[in-house]
Amino acid sequence: MSDLNDERGEHGEYDEHGAHDERDQELYDGLLEEELRQAAAILDPVPAGLRRTAVDAFALRDLDARVAELTFDSLVDGIPVRGETDPPRMLTFQSDGVTVDVEVTAEGLIGQLLPPGPAGIEVLSGPREHARLMADDMGRFTGEAPPAGPFALRLRTGREVVVTEWLRA
Repeated sequence: MSDLNDERGEHGEYDEHGAHDERDQELYDGLLEEELRQAAAILDPVPAGLRRTAVDAFALRDLDARVAELTFDSLVDGIPVRGETDPPRMLTFQSDGVTVDVEVTAEGLIGQLLPPGPAGIEVLSGPREHARLMADDMGRFTGEAPPAGPFALRLRTGREVVVTEWLRA
């Protein structure tokens, strides 16, 4: 151990008797990283469906969108109702000045925006075609198909874009 420390500099770099400096180490690290990427691509490739979903999710990002956080989920925060076998899932999302209340049932979505007003709503659900809904002047909207798997809502109210957190239906 002491012989090794004698040959190395303060930061683990070899001195004039050694073989490399900081630039050589960066080059070596870059080459090693690339070899590991190639080995992973061959031995454990990313499934095509997952890659497509990741690319689609990246393409869906909206840099100007505000994120509405989940503040209530009846699966977590709700009190069970006696006699109700399959209660609807109630969700509330909030962002600065915008609240979205959503009820998810076997028949679809029912929701309302506060403050009330018209809005375009997209039900984002991975690589599938997005359901497009319209909120009326009272901020009410409905969707005929319940989301399956992970989903989020993108709301467009005039100039403002709000995206909810992603949840599993």
